[in-house]
Formats: sequence, structure tokens, C-alpha cells
Amino acid sequence: MKNIFSHPVRLPDTLRNDAGALIYAAKSFAAAMLAYYIALSIGLERPSWAIITVYIVSQTSVGASLSRSIYRLAGTVAGASATVLIVPTFANTPVLCSVVLTGWIVFCLWLSLLERTPRAYAFVLAGYTASLIGFPAVSDPGGIFNVAIVRVQEIAIGIFCAALIHRYVLPARVSGLFNGKLSQTLQAARGRVADTLSGKPDAASAPLHLALALQFLQGISHHIPYDFALSAPVRQARKAIHDRLARLVIVNCELHDRLPAIGTLPADVQALLGDVQAWLAVEGASCTAEALRLRCALLVERYAAQAQTFDDALQVSFIRYLSEAIALLQQCERLSGAIRHAKPVVGERQTRAAKGYVFHRDPLTAARTALGAFAIILSGCLVWIFSAWPDGGTAVSILGVCCTLFGSFDTPAPHIVKYIVGSFWGVVISLFYSFALLPLVSDFPVLVAVLAPAYLLAGSLQARPPTTFMAMGITLTLPILCELGAHYSGDFAVAANTAIALFAATGFAVISMSLLQTVQADGAITRLLNLCQRDIRRSVKGTLRVDETHWINLMMDRTALLLPRLQRSERAPEQALGRLLHALRLGLSVMHLRRSDTPPGREVAALFHRINAADRHALRERIATLIERHLPAADEHTRQFVFRLVDLHCALRGPDHG
Repeated sequence: MKNIFSHPVRLPDTLRNDAGALIYAAKSFAAAMLAYYIALSIGLERPSWAIITVYIVSQTSVGASLSRSIYRLAGTVAGASATVLIVPTFANTPVLCSVVLTGWIVFCLWLSLLERTPRAYAFVLAGYTASLIGFPAVSDPGGIFNVAIVRVQEIAIGIFCAALIHRYVLPARVSGLFNGKLSQTLQAARGRVADTLSGKPDAASAPLHLALALQFLQGISHHIPYDFALSAPVRQARKAIHDRLARLVIVNCELHDRLPAIGTLPADVQALLGDVQAWLAVEGASCTAEALRLRCALLVERYAAQAQTFDDALQVSFIRYLSEAIALLQQCERLSGAIRHAKPVVGERQTRAAKGYVFHRDPLTAARTALGAFAIILSGCLVWIFSAWPDGGTAVSILGVCCTLFGSFDTPAPHIVKYIVGSFWGVVISLFYSFALLPLVSDFPVLVAVLAPAYLLAGSLQARPPTTFMAMGITLTLPILCELGAHYSGDFAVAANTAIALFAATGFAVISMSLLQTVQADGAITRLLNLCQRDIRRSVKGTLRVDETHWINLMMDRTALLLPRLQRSERAPEQALGRLLHALRLGLSVMHLRRSDTPPGREVAALFHRINAADRHALRERIATLIERHLPAADEHTRQFVFRLVDLHCALRGPDHG
């Protein structure tokens, strides 16, 4: 009889996600109530902010929660300090005070858009805090210092409690998520190479989708130092495996480009190709990989010495790239093992020079978004000041929060609408609590029991990406409108005015951000592709001072930025990806040839100023002639030169030339 306990039981993904969401909700609620109790015990003025902080910084993993907590504390201190300097200085001129405060907020937004790592959250909070504290204090600048100090204390308590609970109560390690995603990515990479060698037609641009996996791995990797897990991956190994996977994307594209152009392969190369495909189907056979690489080296040596024509050089180039693909996959397996077991990579000296993820940064696009936010917030300030609306400061502070929290999205309006829906339910629940349940509560344990249903439901929704923003509308609205303080103070007029300010601000944010901060997908794609072409022109001129690995990793990040936008674009996805791939390979070829220190390397100087010419067919013919002039390659320097010329010839085929 088969032993039913021989294999671990795996829960379906839906049940596992539900269980994780419920655990997250329970831990977040426990942290929120602990923070609330401490804030009440020491007599803080607005203990509800400790609750809000818990739900803002809490994440589904330990590492993400702790890193977010540190960045929030740093951003809060910076934002509060800036507010204390700005508001009293310009208190006598409310318009000028609003301009300076808005300038600080959008400056922080601009920095957060340039940072593009989880550290950007510190800049977001520096602007977020200034908006929340500063605008309501414009009419009463005398108490701004005390408000800032108390707010920092409340937020620090919330951060401490969230970090404590998520760290020690059923901690969810981000390292396990990283290792699982890495395993899936490596399996997908082997599959992409296998598809290419079997001649599947869609294998050319499909590897570019690995860029999204690399971006996701980088996002997880940033939180690993805060995870405190025994199996925390080695930092240099994580960077090194990223470099190799990014390089594998290029190698796979070169293989895909050459295989159909070669025609009939010699029998020994066909046998090698079959053995490589068999090796790809069996993961972890490293001894076979060494044997395959040795066979590749012998074939390269034999056919390079006999090469007479461009087709011969193309065949040698194919075998060299095949050997590199095997080596990269083998290194990835070794690095993956080191990461899983948190051990140094034996014999992997190149990890010391690993680049890791390279982020694309666009100061002009970030400035455009920041200027849009400046116009939105300042217009709200002017309406508030000249209308003398008593709750206008609250409304503008919420408007500033919307611009900082949602400014990084291409289309912020749909996310704000989700937040408004959650806020509506938050208002309904708050009114029910404030005037039906809370008047009956007399002690803290009963209060916790009364608040539990709403917060547990909202917390479980917050753990699920599709409903995160809606849940935030509930968790952030409930403690403010219920006025959770030391004593019950159910004032319907205050609650109603706060709710009106909330919906007026978020409604205005939806309309204004749709007009001023929505980034059209086609425009963003065109901007990315134009920047790639600009970098190629700089490379041709010799003014682009980056190395091969930096260029590849930068283009992988640009690909990860482009792919989601293609879903909203009217462009054909294959055309845009083809142009990006063309730019990547062309820039790489130019870098290699420009840095060639051999005498033949100087012969390509005349080719560079014609790379952007319309008649690329003639240029490719000229390159083929130059290749044949240096065949057979008698030494390694000449072989490298021919190899790079073949790369340039293939790259110039371009996205529209098959």
C-alpha cells in the first residue's frame, strides 16, 4: 500500500493565500492595538496615528515590514523637521507658505521617482508628513513644533509595534519567496534556451519577459538584509546571478538570430546541439555541462581555423554563443545553490565585480510629474485660502498625500478611486462605531473586541494586491473619524466635516491627476525607445561611459518598464520589443568594437557614422566583406575582432528586417 505521508501535503494556492491574508490581518491588528495601548498609556494627544502607522508600514513579510518601518521613520523625521522650519517662517503670508510647503512636497516626490528602489518610500514619507502636519498648521503656526514632536512619537510607537509583532509572531521570511521565485526564473530561462535551439518562432522576444522576473527578484532582494533569516542569500551572489541571467537573455537572442541563418549544420555540430537540448531537459547535470563546453571549444578551434566565408564565421559565432549559454546556466545553478544555503560561492571570483540591478532614471519625466503635483496642490491651497474654508487645511493635506502616494503610477486615478471606495466604507463603519457601539464601551479589552471585526476584515483585504488600496481607505479612515483617543468624544459635526474634506480632496485628486499626471502608454514607450537610441548615438561617439554589464542590466530594467505599458498601448508588442532588443544588441556591439585594441579594430571607425543610415543592407554587406578580409583568423585577437563584427552584422538586421 502506498504511503500517503511520503509526500508533503500542499494546500491549493487560493487556500494558502487566504490563510496568509488572515494571519497578516491578525498580526497587524495585534500590533495596532498594542501601539494604541502604549500611546494611550503615555498620554499622547492623537494615539490614532499609532494605529494608522501600523497599517501603513505592515507588509506580508518580515524584511519588507522592517525596511518599510525604517524608511517611514526616516521620512517622518525629515518631513516633520522641514515643516517646523517652513511653517513658522512664512506663517504671516499663507500663500507664500503654501508655495514653499508645496515645493518641499513635490521635491520629495521628484526624489522618490528618481530613486526607484524601496528606499524611495523615505522620500515619499518626507513629503507625506509635511502635507499632513503642515497645511492644517498654517492657520495656527504657534503649535507646529509640539504637533511635529507628538506626531513623530506616535509614528515611532506604531513602527516599533509593527516591527515587533511581524518579526517575532509567525514571521513570514522574504528569503523563502526569493528562493522560490529564483527557482522558477532559472527553470524558465532553461526553457527559453531550449525553445530557441528547437527553432520555435516566438523565442526571439519571449526571453525579454524574463526582465519582469529580474525586476521582481530585485524588489524582493532589497528587503532580504532586514529579514534576519538563517538562510538569507549572499548579497554578491544575488548580484552575480542577476548579471548572468541578464546576459543569458542576450545570448539566447544571438542564438535565435543565427540558427536559421546558418542553413545546414555539420553532423558534429548537430550532434552537439542534440546533446545540449537533452542536457537542458535534465536540470543540475553539471558534469555534463563541462563536457559540452569542452566539445564546444574543440569545435570552435577546428572551424575557426578553417573559416573562409562570412557563413563560416557565423557558424563559429553560433557555437561560441552556445558554449556561453551552457556556461551561464551552469554558473546560475552554482550561484542558486550558494544563495539557498547562504554560503560563499566556491571558485566564483567574478562575483566580487558583479553589477547587479541597474535602474533607469529619467529626471525630465520625474520633473513633469512633480510639476503636475505642484499645480494640483497649490490650486487646492488657493481655493482653501481665498474661500476661508475651515476644513480646507485638512482637505489640502489629503490632496498632498494623494499626490505623493499615487504619483509614481502612470494612471493614478483608478487607484485613487479604489481608495475612495474604501474611504466610503470607512466612513460608514466609522459612523456606526462612533454613534452606536463606542458609547457603550467602557474599558480597553471591550474596545479591542469591538474593533476586531472591522480591522480583521480590512487587514485581510489589505494583504491581497487587488484590494490593497480599498482596504487602506478603511484602515486609515476608521481611527480618524472614530476619534480614538483617551476619552470618547462623538461629535457628528466634526466627523461629517472631516468626511466632506476627505471626499472633496480625493475627488479633486482624481480629476486633476487624470488631467495633469496621467502618462500615456504610447508616449512613455516612445520616450524609452528614444532614450535607447540616444545612448547608442553616444556610444558611437564614444561619450557613453558604461561597460557591457551595466548596459545590459540597464536595458533589462527599461524592458521591465516597457512590458506592462504595452498592455495599454496601441502599438504592436512585438514591434516595440523588437526595437528595444535591436537597440540593446546594437549598443553592445558598438561598445565591444570601440574598445577593441587590435589594429583591425580601428578599421571599423568609418562604419560608426553610417550605423544610423537608412541603407543598412549596404552597411551589412560592407561588414561581411571586412569579415572575410580577416579570414581565416590566425590568432585570438583577430578571432575576437571577427566575432564582434559578426555581432554587429546581426544586430544591424534590426526589428524590421527579419
